[in-house]
Amino acid sequence: MISTLGKALILASVVAATAGAFGGIAAGRSGSASARRWTWRLAYLFAFLMLAANALMEYALIAKDFSISYAAQVGSRGVPGWVAAVSLWSSLDGSILFWGAILGLFIALVAWFNRDNPAPSLPYAIGTMMAVGVFFAFLIAGPADPFKPVFPAPPDGPGPNPLLQNHLLMVIHPPMLYAGYVGMVAPFGLAVGGLLAGSLGRDLLKPLRTWLLVTWGFLTVGIVLGGWWAYEVLGWGGYWAWDPVENASLLPWLTATAALHSLLLVERRGILKGWTLTLILATFLLTILGTFMTRSGVFNSVHSFSQSDIGPTFLTFLAMALLFSIGLLSARIGVMKADADLHGGSSRESAFLVNNLLLVTLTLTVLLGTVFPLVVEAVRGTRISVGEPYFNRMAVPLGVALTFLMGIGPALPWGTAGLRELGRAAISGIPGALVFAAVGLVNGSRNAWLLVALAAGGFAVQVTLQQALAPAFARWRAGGENPFKALASQLSQGSRRMGSYVIHLGVLIILVAVAASSTLRQSSEKTLRQGESGTVGPYQFTFLGTSAVDEVNRRVEMVRFALSKDGVVFAEANPKMNHYFAMREPVGTPEVYSLPSGDIYLSVMSVDQESGVVGLRAFWNPMVSWIWGGAGIAVLGAMLALWPSRRRSAALAAEAKSAAAPAIAAGEAAP
Repeated sequence: MISTLGKALILASVVAATAGAFGGIAAGRSGSASARRWTWRLAYLFAFLMLAANALMEYALIAKDFSISYAAQVGSRGVPGWVAAVSLWSSLDGSILFWGAILGLFIALVAWFNRDNPAPSLPYAIGTMMAVGVFFAFLIAGPADPFKPVFPAPPDGPGPNPLLQNHLLMVIHPPMLYAGYVGMVAPFGLAVGGLLAGSLGRDLLKPLRTWLLVTWGFLTVGIVLGGWWAYEVLGWGGYWAWDPVENASLLPWLTATAALHSLLLVERRGILKGWTLTLILATFLLTILGTFMTRSGVFNSVHSFSQSDIGPTFLTFLAMALLFSIGLLSARIGVMKADADLHGGSSRESAFLVNNLLLVTLTLTVLLGTVFPLVVEAVRGTRISVGEPYFNRMAVPLGVALTFLMGIGPALPWGTAGLRELGRAAISGIPGALVFAAVGLVNGSRNAWLLVALAAGGFAVQVTLQQALAPAFARWRAGGENPFKALASQLSQGSRRMGSYVIHLGVLIILVAVAASSTLRQSSEKTLRQGESGTVGPYQFTFLGTSAVDEVNRRVEMVRFALSKDGVVFAEANPKMNHYFAMREPVGTPEVYSLPSGDIYLSVMSVDQESGVVGLRAFWNPMVSWIWGGAGIAVLGAMLALWPSRRRSAALAAEAKSAAAPAIAAGEAAP
């Protein structure tokens, strides 16, 4: 019953997506209000069908219905309920089904929030998104069908990979990353719509910026949560290893960040229209490339799924999307004429352009290091790897330059800057640079790149805070207004401006924390008997003993350590060794004890109960928790930037009223 109903829902979604794709293009070409209404209805129907199919699979997983192929593949009677629920995205076929649900949801949300938007590009945009939906619905109906029946149904299943049962971050990391990946279809569709309609007016710029920022926020959260999951689960003491699939998530984040910056120039100056749309199309293509890397089995990675038959299908879709994007840009980019000239020399516009070039250079650097081994293997038949030394050597200078630019750019005025403005911008963040570099020296840093990174970060942080608080400070000085009231007024009237600076502050915190934690990390490996101690960084750890407890799906062996500094015990840490009943080898769970200055990280490698000896890897990781905090600040900034200010709401209401007048006069109805 579930198998038949699930297949019917997916086949119906193929029909709905196909009709919606043709309907959107027809509505865009003809301007027909009726075709537009039907396109919107089909978008809602596609979303409903995909969500219903996912709900059906969730029921099969929770109810342990092993007559469904996917439930038999990843389900188990011996796992907790939360593990059964998140098994939907723990393996290939289910993850593609989940992808379809998020895709449908994004299409429906874009359609709903733009149901009254008169922009002629909107039907093209919805049609383009539905065309992407056709591919994924076809994939679920065919090569990645999770609803295939199993007869006879097995009495039990193996459950998901134990690594995916080992931390609650599995509940939120994949959905956030998927939302960032899949959500890029929204700005992609809007960009295609703009190119097909030959316009990039304010009625398209607002939704384009909104959905690009929304998906950027999700992707940021997904990437950081992925690093946090690796840090908390894998036991190697790090959070980023330039793994190919990690890189695959970073690539679209870099181009989306560049697109957000250049989109501001389109809004403010009417320049770089074609370049901005190119970045958005490239971002979508990079998400498809990343999906291919994850699901084709071409890379050996803790993040990737096993070998599958859908790799060639994804590669074909990527090639088709690439050819379509190149052809569309070649044919239509010429109509995106600039409204003004780009100011040369020293100006905020020039800083934005340099920012874009640095981000694109970093993207190409990471892409080359990630894909080059595949090319060599395909051409020569030999397998090579490109490791951390290459990425660090290439990425660190670019990262430092971007950090400095985040400080100097906002300090420059719009238009051409004179010598006075240049001098003011150059010295505005020097105190912050000196303070950050001095803190690094006091804490023992002698690495030249770290000191340069700290100085650049301090410069940028000071300028960011100055620029963010400048309007409130001016209100306070001019009228004697209460500082908190002045700040509240600034937030209500200029939330978008404040949000952008909060995003910058969060990203700067991440960059400085990454530089410090990767450079100043200390490690120690010990074999200890009960009562023996070791040292890592400024702290000591003493082995106290072990204990064990049986859970539904595993036996947890807890190793107890006392943490101390200068002989004073201040906490107990309990790293674990988990023995899963469905797995022969144990899986360790490190203990991370976070302090404001850094993390004490203990990872048990082995436990010998007979001899009472444990093997331990210990790390002192400075400032790692600042990475997670910086990500939270950046996402808070994105939410603030999306929050409508009073001034912007009034302006948009006036624009909507004037734009709607001709449509009302013509008797047209919104879908």
